Amino acid sequence: MDDDIATSSSQPNILSRVYKRYCEIHQHYLDRSTPYPTGRWIFTVFLLLAYLLRVYILQGWYIITYALGIYLLNLFIAFLTPKIDPALLEDPDDGPSLPTKANEEFRPFMRRLPEFKFWYSASKSIVVGMICTCFEALNIPVFWPILVMYFIILFTITMKRQIKHMIKYRYIPFSHGKTKYKGKEDTGKVVGQ
Repeated sequence: MDDDIATSSSQPNILSRVYKRYCEIHQHYLDRSTPYPTGRWIFTVFLLLAYLLRVYILQGWYIITYALGIYLLNLFIAFLTPKIDPALLEDPDDGPSLPTKANEEFRPFMRRLPEFKFWYSASKSIVVGMICTCFEALNIPVFWPILVMYFIILFTITMKRQIKHMIKYRYIPFSHGKTKYKGKEDTGKVVGQ
């Protein structure tokens, strides 16, 4: 009798096994999608368009849409911001800048929110927003043009501040259009022997 209790308590129940298996499958597909950023973002844009179409057809859930927009804006700002904010490291006489001499260390731009986490959080939030549109209790009546105006003002002010920050500390968060340097070609010869 005691052996039956011991073996049944040492094995996880069916719910925990199903949840663990779901997490493994979910992680497997996330890992497989990592090398395909274009496909991931196309999927997310499709999700966003489906959400917007649903809100347009149902003519409601504007508060949910406004909250989703603010959350996505917050993610985008974190994506554009450097991991170590130069404003916090600023010397009183001069701000940090890129290296100007050959012996200075090159520090590449590292984001506060990496691209994959940005994509994953944005996709999850759109799915949560889509689920929220299934509940009539979350359809709070509001005059939606006011929310659109608030969002445009918030977006403008936030992006203006972010662009000023980028100009002041001389960083560009995108690698498109930047000069790419190549090292010397490897000939296989050992130098200095």
